[in-house]
Amino acid sequence: MTPRILIVAGSDSGGGAGIQADIRTVAMLGGHPMTAIAAITAQNTLGVSAVHAVPADMVIAQIDAVADDIGIDAVKIGMIGSPETANAVADRLARMAGVPIVFDPVMIATSGSVLADAATIAAFGRLMAIATVTTPNLPELAALGGDAEAIVARTGRAVLVKGGHADGATIVDRLIAPDGETRFEGERIDTVHSHGTGCTLASAIAAGLGAGLPLPEAVARARLFVRIALKAAPGLGRGHGPMGHAAVRLDVAGDAPMLNQVTVAAADQVATAAFYEALGLTRIVDAPGRYARFESAGGATLSVEAGTAGGVYLECADPDAAAARMAAAGYAVEAAATDQRWGWREAWLCDPAGNRVCLYRAGENRRYPPWRLG
Repeated sequence: MTPRILIVAGSDSGGGAGIQADIRTVAMLGGHPMTAIAAITAQNTLGVSAVHAVPADMVIAQIDAVADDIGIDAVKIGMIGSPETANAVADRLARMAGVPIVFDPVMIATSGSVLADAATIAAFGRLMAIATVTTPNLPELAALGGDAEAIVARTGRAVLVKGGHADGATIVDRLIAPDGETRFEGERIDTVHSHGTGCTLASAIAAGLGAGLPLPEAVARARLFVRIALKAAPGLGRGHGPMGHAAVRLDVAGDAPMLNQVTVAAADQVATAAFYEALGLTRIVDAPGRYARFESAGGATLSVEAGTAGGVYLECADPDAAAARMAAAGYAVEAAATDQRWGWREAWLCDPAGNRVCLYRAGENRRYPPWRLG
């Protein structure tokens, strides 16, 4: 069943963050986004010029409308608008037993504009107490007391501390839960087009939890979504521009294999690569005479390799498990899952017609390897 994700957050007229980013994220990850708009903002990539809080009873009416009819598998809370709304939402969501909740304690926009006053921040404690996970960045964590471990001990709920505001070339995010800590690391992406990263991450986590993923797996998938959306940013506006959510739909694989890459064999690799470039595909990796990889408008990739048999590539979250399922079903696995020097993990099979099939995981490295052209 399609995961039904309720988003309680503010609207961003510039489309980079807030409800607009939340909807795009949930939709790209296969969920059905529903909204309870808590605030309306006038903003663009340069900043926020006006904020209008939606009355708390109207926010609750929106929640009731979707809960009573469509149903809710997970909730994401973003910009909350007022302390009255924070308390009313906490009261309403506390009655939804067993529904995972992701709380992004939005206080300041990427542009630096303040989105929550002191009274609203003070009311965040009630939301943190019912949330499955709260996702503060470092300045937000400081405003919440500065001690994630203490929050976890007090609430019995998880906290994901986002490390993007720390110095250094490597970003470290820490998922601190009552049963231990999980660390996620990634190379910093140098871009000004980062508007809506927090909203996107929290919504992606909610989409994962709504689909039944364990929290660490939901966080890992959400981080990958954010990283590729940052790299695919369209470059809009004169300030902190929006990310490229729509470009990520073929990059975040789950248990069901996703067809997103094909390799074709070539006796004359240079001439064959030129053929696909003439068709209009974009060359993103090139080793003339040996290998080239192209990206299509929809995000799928095609490689031209000299002297190989080619193959169809199905990306999955766990190629080891996928290969094991095929072996258990009686199909021969020609090569067990192995990490490759180009950053992919691959297992190889042949279908009954003799076609080569690769079960693999590449993440960012399919479309955005370190050696991507340009």
